[in-house]
Amino acid sequence: MSRAGYQREYHIAVIGSGGVGKSCLTAQFVQGVFIESYDPTIEDSYRKQIDVDGRQVMLEIMDTAGTEQFTSMREFYMRDAHGFLLVFSITSMSSLHELAELREQIVQIKGGDPNVPIVLVGNKSDLEEDRVVTRSRAFQVSQAWGGVPYYETSARRRQNVSEVFVDVCRQIIRKDLSRARRDRGPDRPGGGGGDSRSTRRRRRRQRNDDDEYEPRERRSRCTIL
Repeated sequence: MSRAGYQREYHIAVIGSGGVGKSCLTAQFVQGVFIESYDPTIEDSYRKQIDVDGRQVMLEIMDTAGTEQFTSMREFYMRDAHGFLLVFSITSMSSLHELAELREQIVQIKGGDPNVPIVLVGNKSDLEEDRVVTRSRAFQVSQAWGGVPYYETSARRRQNVSEVFVDVCRQIIRKDLSRARRDRGPDRPGGGGGDSRSTRRRRRRQRNDDDEYEPRERRSRCTIL
């Protein structure tokens, strides 16, 4: 699979309790602006094309409302999304605790798959003086979830905003490549020496794509700047 031909559309759900800054993160990423005020009852979607390591990816980002009366819609977003940003505020311990149930719901909806592309996001890192969730506590949660990447972000300062979206895209791409490799399956009996040159080149490119993403997966387990 060549890079030039690799263009997919992925749905990303930004999920978390009300007031953690989901809309601010999304608006900063898509529009490059910081929203001073927001309506926590509004759900919206955005589209943005980005480059992920040479691959053109179109993102449809669902900014979900965090209020109780809108939680019935979350199952729909969870089922439709390819990847998730689970966002809490470093100034609110309860916002971190609420994510545990949301993550379990995502895994269940995705058929029990523990490797759903997820990034844990501790937002409002510019409010260090008001911090109640320590970095070590958030990292413990990320490890308990199977070592999902953890970032601390500031929508106000645009700190790690692009990085969290790119990271979840890398996870989705790795999952796509792994699924494609499984779908191809082993070579058919009797065909071991009969592969065409184009088939062999295609397989080498696929292996190169797979190998390229493996080290990034290890490096991105926890990024705190």
